[in-house]
Amino acid sequence: MKANILTILMLSVFIQSVQSQNKLHTISKTLTSAKQGDIVILHDFLTMDFPKIVYDKTAMPGPQYIISDDPEYIRIPEAIAMQESVAPGAVRLYVYNVNGVKEPQKMPRKISAVIKNMGKENMHLRMLKYSSQRPSTNYFQIGKQGLYDYFVSNEINNVRIVKPGQVIAIDEQLEKNIVRYDELVHGFYEFVIDQPGLISVLQTSPEKEGPKAFHDIDTIIPFSHVNAGRGIFPISNYKVTSRDTIDTKNGVSQLILADGNDDPWITGTIGPNKEFAKNAGNYGVLYNTNIKWKSTDGKGLALITWNCRSADNQWCGGMGLTMEMFDNEMKKTVVQYPLNRLVTKAAPEAILLEVYTPDPSKDVQEINFTYSPPGASCLPTPLILVPVDLGK
Repeated sequence: MKANILTILMLSVFIQSVQSQNKLHTISKTLTSAKQGDIVILHDFLTMDFPKIVYDKTAMPGPQYIISDDPEYIRIPEAIAMQESVAPGAVRLYVYNVNGVKEPQKMPRKISAVIKNMGKENMHLRMLKYSSQRPSTNYFQIGKQGLYDYFVSNEINNVRIVKPGQVIAIDEQLEKNIVRYDELVHGFYEFVIDQPGLISVLQTSPEKEGPKAFHDIDTIIPFSHVNAGRGIFPISNYKVTSRDTIDTKNGVSQLILADGNDDPWITGTIGPNKEFAKNAGNYGVLYNTNIKWKSTDGKGLALITWNCRSADNQWCGGMGLTMEMFDNEMKKTVVQYPLNRLVTKAAPEAILLEVYTPDPSKDVQEINFTYSPPGASCLPTPLILVPVDLGK
């Protein structure tokens, strides 16, 4: 009797092993048959239980970082939604605000970002990176395109002079846009200033210039610690390096960034009283990522991602992202994922980000990319490395 039970158990283990191998073979074939950016269907595969890649994360030198997303929906027709003082130096500004006016009725608005020269000499504002999208209710498209435009941007000789006490629009395009109810205004900028400044994101009437509205508005909307948040943050860039070398023979592994647990949210301050702020999502933060890997069994690695939060709520039904991908010579390509659709929805869907081929002349190879948490999407977006058989 015991012998029969043992035989059945061994047979069951054998069958499960065969089924597992068959599944991995199918997954491998699906991934190697797809193109970069494709949505692939991976039945009974995607899970948050894959082993996590252990990594070292260090803050890199970068600009002082400001985000405006609390409130996201600006309900007051004429108001300042975010205001922060900045020191001379580099600044990154992320504007993510919606015309939410319903009282006394829905009305078109202007949402603009302005800066006041708080110094005693002329301020030179030199734009380094510029990303500005037309207002829209398609938040996924704006978030995806916004990061793409930021990554490819390389502003040259874009310098403006701001006199002491003068206020100018940071993005002159925002001054021209008319924002309808429920439309998102999305801007992502990096610039350098040589005088102290005061940056404000405000909502006003379409016919009023942002700098003029700045002088007229006396309402600063209180923060509520909701959405991604608002404030100024000392950290804007991270260097992420895998602690160990990934070996294809060890199976599937995943890199989890911007989850609020293994990778905590950045913290900063809000307003002149320096009250506590956090960026819930680390939106706008750049992760310069390096993963070392080797292939002792001749297999390659497929890098994929998926929308693991799809079932959480109505806002998590889609995910689209943009990344900087680097080849072996560190040549950069900026890619919007997925390529053949706006977003991926839910498992069994995944996005193929890249397939890496082993180089027999190298014992250890590197995977390099820049990741930033995708706007309008729920986090985390796991980055999964799947060993694939390139010969079949």
